[in-house]
Amino acid sequence: MLDFPRWKILSIWGIIILGIILAIPSLLPEEKVEAYPDFLPSARINLGLDLAGGSYLLLEADAEDLTKQRFQQMEDAVQTEMRGEPRIRIGEISTRGGRVSFMVRDASQVDDAVERMRRVTQPVGLTGARDWNVQVMDSTRIVLTPSDAGNEEALQNAVTVARDVVRKRIDPQGTKEITVRTQGSNRVLVQVPGVENPEELKDLIGKTARLEFKLLCENADQVQLAQGIAPIGCEILPMEDGSGTIALQRRVIVSGDQLISANQSFDENGAPAIAFRFNSIGAQRFGRTTQENVGKQFAIILDGQVLSAPTIISPILGGNGQITGNFTVESANALAIALSSGKLPVKLDVVEERSVSGELGRDSIEKGALASIVATLAVLLYMMMTYGRFGVYANAALIVNAFLILAVMAIFNATLTLPGIAGFVLTIGAAVDANVLINERIREELRRGRRIVDAIEHGYDEAKTAIFDANITNTIAAALMFWFGSGPIRGFAVVLLIGIITSVWTAVNFTRMLVALWVRAKRPKTINI
Repeated sequence: MLDFPRWKILSIWGIIILGIILAIPSLLPEEKVEAYPDFLPSARINLGLDLAGGSYLLLEADAEDLTKQRFQQMEDAVQTEMRGEPRIRIGEISTRGGRVSFMVRDASQVDDAVERMRRVTQPVGLTGARDWNVQVMDSTRIVLTPSDAGNEEALQNAVTVARDVVRKRIDPQGTKEITVRTQGSNRVLVQVPGVENPEELKDLIGKTARLEFKLLCENADQVQLAQGIAPIGCEILPMEDGSGTIALQRRVIVSGDQLISANQSFDENGAPAIAFRFNSIGAQRFGRTTQENVGKQFAIILDGQVLSAPTIISPILGGNGQITGNFTVESANALAIALSSGKLPVKLDVVEERSVSGELGRDSIEKGALASIVATLAVLLYMMMTYGRFGVYANAALIVNAFLILAVMAIFNATLTLPGIAGFVLTIGAAVDANVLINERIREELRRGRRIVDAIEHGYDEAKTAIFDANITNTIAAALMFWFGSGPIRGFAVVLLIGIITSVWTAVNFTRMLVALWVRAKRPKTINI
């Protein structure tokens, strides 16, 4: 007990001093932190939507957009399957009338074509239904119709993926405590603290970031294009700069699904651009297409608008490329983030938006701070009156514990919400549990007639098991709340989890060091506890 190594004393004090330094920026006004010297840490705890204000958006999936995508994907699947061995010759593919249909030129291949298309369809859960129904009409025409169960599952899956994409776009590092969750079968709820202008969020989230590369239609008639009529197998899309429309082949050469990375860069003229890189499959397809179409034009399409339509001067190999357009550095960086986070599987429309003023959270902060101060003072007074000197040591550990909680939250750039304040107050109240166990154990050992040093030694050693057991159960509960919860529940769990770890450390190590130093210095004959 008395032999407390110097390295251990220095390490404990070092951790405490570092914790206090890291916690101070979160306790000071922001303008004072900005004046900090560069060599001092300035990381602060973020405030949640209920404390700092922020933006609230309710987004709804566009079912028509999803249906259009499903038909495009099925059209591509038909072309791919019919090119297999043996090749099946078919007529033009139609997507009119809410179905995909095509004619098999050789009647003897109809059964083979039906079998191939049924392999493309997928079962829907355990319902026994499939996402597409395959039928034969007029002996040679195959018709694929989306099933109701398939539509529902596709919408549910798209909304789930969209929720994850939105989260990545708003918080690429995953360090902010934002709320992004599904609501019902077709909506996504977004709450972002600190951003009081919903337009910023809408600009970031609203981009579907559906990147596609397509070849231009060579046989397009300009008169028909002016009338909005595209050749068979082609479509008309607007130019992003508003200069007109252009006819493109429906077949996608490469899509944003094959992107590995996208970053803001500059073109050869110094204008902002986006540099991108494909994966091996995308690089192979892009390289093969550019080799076969040298001298022809291809279009870069983003969210249904043509950014540019350059001519293929030479094969583009290696999978690297650049998107140019009328970008600023900010817009190019925002687009790069959107592309890197993945495309939205479905267009999201804003059905409700509002901003929460930080003034509303100020009252919560003041009341939360008052509750924290009152709770802390009450615990300090009780411990000092009950355990005397050992209560003072427990109080010192309690104060250090508060600083360490703030320090750890600042290191991880965590967000403090109103439930987080509740977790902080709860942690302060529960932090002294370990010291109560230790002090009561020391009392018990003294009653048994042990010497002071032996009583203190056994008190700490015997209480340690109970302390760890009690806090392991709390840790499991906090971890489960963090893992399965969202928003306010996770905020509460984060503070509680950090507080459990720091309170055990301060109770077992810090107070033991203080007691050891006092006993070694004073050699008391009796102690009051």
